[in-house]
Amino acid sequence: MSHFDGIFDEPESHGDPDEYADVEYTSYQAIATRTGKHWTVNVRDLPGGRAVLAQGSHWNEARRNTHQAIVELLGVEPHTVGVHLIPDDPEIVDAVNAVTAARTARADAEQAERDAVTSAARLLTRKKWSTRDTGGVLSLSPQRISQLAPRDTA
Repeated sequence: MSHFDGIFDEPESHGDPDEYADVEYTSYQAIATRTGKHWTVNVRDLPGGRAVLAQGSHWNEARRNTHQAIVELLGVEPHTVGVHLIPDDPEIVDAVNAVTAARTARADAEQAERDAVTSAARLLTRKKWSTRDTGGVLSLSPQRISQLAPRDTA
């Protein structure tokens, strides 16, 4: 297997955007502050002017506890509520946002590569290139080309 084959071993990011169209979902922003060895989380602007205060010994626990507190306070189903937990330090927020943007760009680039390679493999095999030659020009194995551009058996 060539180095370039690995991109096809990654999951594709083409979820159906309409799959959850009927689910009402509300995300609440929560501000996390490190207090001693714990995180204290404050959520303001909940319906009815309510607020939630939660804690956790680590980031994920603080997020889970905050989510649970919101669900209990509002009396809603857990899958209808999301928590966007952000640190109270703007410099850290910028750093985390940069990581998120880079990961999103990478995922988009990987999908673009898969789409371009699949399209090229199908074009070349339609033009009667062998799977070996197609794989050679695209730096992929003939087996991968056979997966991407199966030949008609008719």
